[in-house]
Amino acid sequence: MSPLFTPARTRGFLRVTVTAVALSSVLLATGCGSSDEGGGDAKATAAVPAGFPVTVDNCGVKTTYDRPPSRVVTIHQHPAELMLALGLKDRMVGTAFPDSAVLPELKKDYEALPELAEREPSFEKILDAGSEFVYGGYGSAFAENEGRSRKAFADAGIDTYLNREYCGEQRVTMKDTYDEIRTIGRIFGVPDRADELVADLQARVGKTTTAVKGEPQVPVFVYDSGDKNAFTAGGKSLGTELIRLAGGKNVFADLDDVFGDVSWEQVVERKPEVIAVYDYDGAGSVEEKKKFLLSQPALADVPAVRNKRFVVLPLTATLVGIRSAYAVEDLARGLHPEGFR
Repeated sequence: MSPLFTPARTRGFLRVTVTAVALSSVLLATGCGSSDEGGGDAKATAAVPAGFPVTVDNCGVKTTYDRPPSRVVTIHQHPAELMLALGLKDRMVGTAFPDSAVLPELKKDYEALPELAEREPSFEKILDAGSEFVYGGYGSAFAENEGRSRKAFADAGIDTYLNREYCGEQRVTMKDTYDEIRTIGRIFGVPDRADELVADLQARVGKTTTAVKGEPQVPVFVYDSGDKNAFTAGGKSLGTELIRLAGGKNVFADLDDVFGDVSWEQVVERKPEVIAVYDYDGAGSVEEKKKFLLSQPALADVPAVRNKRFVVLPLTATLVGIRSAYAVEDLARGLHPEGFR
C-alpha cells in the first residue's frame, strides 16, 4: 500500500452507498426521537421542552425529537467540534476518529471527552457508551458492511444524524455549513447559540472576501493524496467553494463529485499556481506530500511546483463544520498574500 494512499479514498464511495442505506431506513419510535412513519410515541409522558417537538429530515431519514438528545457519540472530528462550539459538551459521552489538531479554543473540552476509537468505533462500543444519538461526519460512520447502518441503530433505539455533505444530493456550499449548524442547534434546543455562531462565521468569511475583492482568481489544485493518480477535491466539494471565496478557482471544479482521482497529466495541463495540501492522519505527513510533489520530473514545470507555492489545510477545515470559515482566510492568505500585509 502506498504511504500516500489514504482511507479518504472511501469518502466519495461511502457518500453514495450510505445515502442509499439512509434513504431506505425507517427509524423506530424509540429513544429521544421517533420516525414520523413509526406510529405514536406512547412513552412521551414528560413535559415537552420549549421549541419541541422538532422534526428533521436528514439524508432521507425523517426523525421527530420530543426533547434534546442527552447522550451523544460523535464519529469523526468535525461533528465533535461543532457540538463543542455550540456549548454541548455536557451532552457528549464519547468521540471517535480524530484526524487533525483540535481548534485551540476547543482543545481542553475535546480532550476531556472519552475517545471510543482511533477510527470508527464498533456498533457494540457505541451501545456500551449508552448513546441515544450518533452524529457521523463521513458516510463511513454508518457503514452497513461494518454493522453500523442507520437502521441498525434505529432498531437499537438510537437516533442518528449524518453530516449533510454526505447526503449525496448536490454541490456543497457554505450555506450547507450554516444550515448544518442551525439544524444541530434545533435538535439540541440551542437555536440562539447556533444563530450566534453562524453570524460569527459569516462575519469572518465576509472580512476575507472583502480583502480579496477585485483580485484575479488564482488556479488551485487540491492535493489530498495519491501517487499513481492524484486524489483531489471535485466540483461538489466544499473545498471548491472555499477556494472561490478565497479568490481562487479549483482547477478540477468540473469533476462531478466531492472527491475523485485525476491523472498527473491532467494536473500538468491545468497549470495550477497554488497547491492546497490537505493534512490529516493516515495519509502521510505534509512534508512527505510536498517532497513527493517536488520530486516528480513530470510536475517540474507546473507553476505551483516550480515556485513552491503550497497552502496547508487540515482536512477538517474543508468539511461542513465550523472550521470552513477559518479555511477561507487561510487560503486567501496563501493565494493573495499582498492583501493581508
